[in-house]
Amino acid sequence: MRKTHTSKMLFKLALIAGSAIVAPASAWAQDAVEPAADAPADEIIVTGFRQSLQAAINLKKNSVAAVDAIVAEDIAKFPDQNLAESLQRIPGISISRDAGEGRAITVRGLSSQFTRVRVNGMETIATSVDGASANRDRAFDFNVFASELFSSLVVHKTAEASLDEGSLGAVVDLNTGNPLAGKAGLTAAASVVASYNDLSDNVGPRLAGLLSWRNDAGTFGASISAAYSKTKTLELGNNSVRWAQARFDGVGTTNCYTTPNSGGSYVASAACDQAALAFHPRIPRYGEVAHDRERLGLTGSVQFSPTEATKLSIDALYSKFDATREEQWGEVLLRSNERSINVLNPVYDANKNMISATLNDAWVRTEHYKRDSSTEFYQIGATLDQDVTDNLRFTLLGGVSKSNADIPVETTIIFDDRDAQGYSFDYSNMKTPKLTFGTSVTDPANFQLAEIRDRPSNNTNRFKTVQLRTEFDLTDKITLKAGAVWRRYNFDLVAYTRDTAVCGNGGTSLVTGASGTIACSPTSLFGPTAVYGFPVTAALSQLFNMGNAGQPAGNTNAWLVPNLDAAAAFTGLYNRTAANDAGNIRGVQETTKGAYFQADLKGDLGGLEYALNAGVRYVKTDQSSYGLVSGTNATVTRDYDDWLPSANLALFPAENVILRAAAAEVMTRPSLGSLTPGGSADGFNYRVTSGNPFLEPYRATNYDLAAEWYFAPQAVLSVAWFKKDVSSFTQSASITGATFTQTGLPASVLSPSSPAALNPSQLSQPIWTLSTTVNGSGAKLNGWELAAQVPFSAFSEGFLKHFGVIANATFISSDATFNLQGPAIAPGGALQNVTVTNTLSNVSKQAYNGTLYYDDGKFAARVMLSYRGRYHEGSSGTGNLLEGYGATTNLDASVRYKVSEWLELSVEGNNLLDTYRYRFTDWDADRNYENNHFGRTILIGARVKM
Repeated sequence: MRKTHTSKMLFKLALIAGSAIVAPASAWAQDAVEPAADAPADEIIVTGFRQSLQAAINLKKNSVAAVDAIVAEDIAKFPDQNLAESLQRIPGISISRDAGEGRAITVRGLSSQFTRVRVNGMETIATSVDGASANRDRAFDFNVFASELFSSLVVHKTAEASLDEGSLGAVVDLNTGNPLAGKAGLTAAASVVASYNDLSDNVGPRLAGLLSWRNDAGTFGASISAAYSKTKTLELGNNSVRWAQARFDGVGTTNCYTTPNSGGSYVASAACDQAALAFHPRIPRYGEVAHDRERLGLTGSVQFSPTEATKLSIDALYSKFDATREEQWGEVLLRSNERSINVLNPVYDANKNMISATLNDAWVRTEHYKRDSSTEFYQIGATLDQDVTDNLRFTLLGGVSKSNADIPVETTIIFDDRDAQGYSFDYSNMKTPKLTFGTSVTDPANFQLAEIRDRPSNNTNRFKTVQLRTEFDLTDKITLKAGAVWRRYNFDLVAYTRDTAVCGNGGTSLVTGASGTIACSPTSLFGPTAVYGFPVTAALSQLFNMGNAGQPAGNTNAWLVPNLDAAAAFTGLYNRTAANDAGNIRGVQETTKGAYFQADLKGDLGGLEYALNAGVRYVKTDQSSYGLVSGTNATVTRDYDDWLPSANLALFPAENVILRAAAAEVMTRPSLGSLTPGGSADGFNYRVTSGNPFLEPYRATNYDLAAEWYFAPQAVLSVAWFKKDVSSFTQSASITGATFTQTGLPASVLSPSSPAALNPSQLSQPIWTLSTTVNGSGAKLNGWELAAQVPFSAFSEGFLKHFGVIANATFISSDATFNLQGPAIAPGGALQNVTVTNTLSNVSKQAYNGTLYYDDGKFAARVMLSYRGRYHEGSSGTGNLLEGYGATTNLDASVRYKVSEWLELSVEGNNLLDTYRYRFTDWDADRNYENNHFGRTILIGARVKM
């Protein structure tokens, strides 16, 4: 880093951080934290990091079921950008990242699709859209919320009859304020932090605060909290958009067709066959993805307890997450254009990959993409806790939540040079390929504006919940629990498209732009001499210079991209009437009616103390799903029910030793994207995908065993074994060699810029794959969790007593069978159906988290290392088998100094190793999908508490 650059950065940080010291006091976190729903009711006083560790241990120790937790300052005092990064410190939890920060969690090898999340006791879904693809499923996006808003995170790893159904992995409770648990009078705190990212060279604010008040009698309390952050980060790297097989026009001096560039028939030869059967990158490219994010969160809580027997709580949460994602790429479009391309000097590896070559008559392309998105989440709920008698009590809970993810603009504009010579790629190093353009990509005269796209959409999730929980103490050792729940969940997705190919001198007029230019009709064809786009001018373009993307020497690092505003105005893009995106206008309504009965027992058998809960939960699901089928809305209804028995046993062979066992029948409802009727058509990859409203839920039997030793204050050593026997697991089913006309879908569902739409003769060719989702065979998963929380004070009274270690490791083995489409075995032939056995999707065989901390009450420092092993996300495409992500290691750290009782200063670092995220597109061949990095984030700030 240059000296002037460093000085500039430090000066910015000093200005923002310095302002925190004189910031007016508002609030941060209560001095006490109430246990989460279904957790023990003992009061937990949290006044520092060590106390918060003890509070989390108490929640774990006093629960009969398997529970892990993080509470209060344990969350606030780590360099976590959001809840996902806080949760990854819990054994068995791994996270996936987007734009350098955590987004979704995986619990014991099962992805976020299989995890239910409750906010203040009510199930909900929060979805964000600032990823490579928007979340349109049941997964909860934790990056919507700042970690500062929550007083405790509780993860239930084993099922109970009294716990909401819907999870194969875990139920996660996110809990906000609890003013009656705080001290009398006014509590106020504030935190102001400057966040600097070294890749984007940007400083942004991160602010948080809370005000809480409780009367002296402890009968009334209220609190409000807020968190705000604004960040600008960059994602730099390369991308192949998968690899594929195809026949080329020629290989070296060997012609592969009887006529050049188009038409004619294929002429088999050793060189042409080898090139056709090898995998080559579809769209090799380098580029930049810029993320501009603004996050605001508010919570409010009012509690009234006129007597010890009655407590009424009203809790509200609001979050707004605005994001802009902007991409700029320089690439070659081999995909679907191989017929016109001549390959020179190809090199192949042992996995039959064409890892390097020079291309003539290539489609050189640059593109500029921008998506504006906004996610608004709100929830309001009320809870009445009432003791009817000394032995009988009930809790009545009700509320609503809504997550609205809106994309008003998702625009791509493309420049093409469709007869470029001398382009070369070299993937000898899969992670850092060398991509070199043989013709100028900075001269506007070489390009034409060829495609414009805009795909606005909206995804809304809504929950309504009413729940009754009752408890009756039959004796001092037997408690009976019963309850009922009614819940309605609505998922609605609407999407539209303004996609078109630009025709320039050819085609038919559809929309007149601001300067008199026209955009193509989707049915327009290009004649053999037609100009395929508008000539690019300096006014329509801008120069992009790529920074450090990990590229090797000799790579091309600058190219022209469209100026989005100018090109959109020139083509009249936003004046076009948006057409329905048929495959993405769909929705699901689920109405759940359930009840449970559970018995909690404690006692001793032959001197061995035990605690037990056992019960059964019944749930009936009424499902109604809709979607467009051949342009007409179709609705399909069905219902199903489940009986879900469960039991948890805790044995206490010694005072500080607990042995646990659990067994349960569990279920997760099917993926939303697979449930709706109708389908979508991909004219780029010649695939038609349809839904299946009759999918059965995922069902499994879970088994757990654990041993825990609480050998000192704030200390625990534990080992847990778990097994998940999944009896039903959905999977894709495909038919190859079909024609598009056999689907009965109109050609209007195809993207106008796709090769299939531009060449209607392909609609009647048997090159299409028909894909849907079906009920498939089951899968098995088992694993081990090892965890240690060791304060050195347990062994030392000297300087070392201020140190401690928190560490965990998870080891998982699983097997699942996937029916996939593998490589073609004949040049130009259809993909072959193959069966592959591998781990379940999103399962890393190993994951580790370790924290070394020092805390003497005035000075505190922590270093955290997290590792997640390689994993796949499921089926890929274009003949690749199982795509996913390589192993990652992340390093975070924080240093805090308590200047006084009311002021604390901090310096924190996130992603200090600047870890690259490597994505592969085939498990065995390890073909590059993408490799990118996000830079380090340094946070300097101050915390005031009064």
